[in-house]
Amino acid sequence: QVQVVESGGGLVQPGGSLRLSCAASGSIFSIDVMSWYRQTPGKQRNFVAYITSDGRTNYTDSVKGRFTISRNNAGNSLYLQMNSLNSEDTATYYCRARSGIRIYWGQGTQVTVSS
Repeated sequence: QVQVVESGGGLVQPGGSLRLSCAASGSIFSIDVMSWYRQTPGKQRNFVAYITSDGRTNYTDSVKGRFTISRNNAGNSLYLQMNSLNSEDTATYYCRARSGIRIYWGQGTQVTVSS
């Protein structure tokens, strides 16, 4: 079992930055991929970025060059550095951990980009 808890969301002005964190606990040694997704009310949850256990990363096109995903060496913390934020980045952001065929989600953290 793996548990993940997000933090770091909040209100930020357009053009600003925010750093999200995700703390993983439990059988973290079994995690092979950690990801960030985001969702707005009434819409599906969409992929933002992932990082594999060997450090490979991938991003959805809309955040490339603005967001950076990273994790610590212990593998129990995931981060999402978000720069040049705009209103379209407003969403609830979710941390996702994959352990083989099992998927674990956090509760989400709200990011609101508004002046």
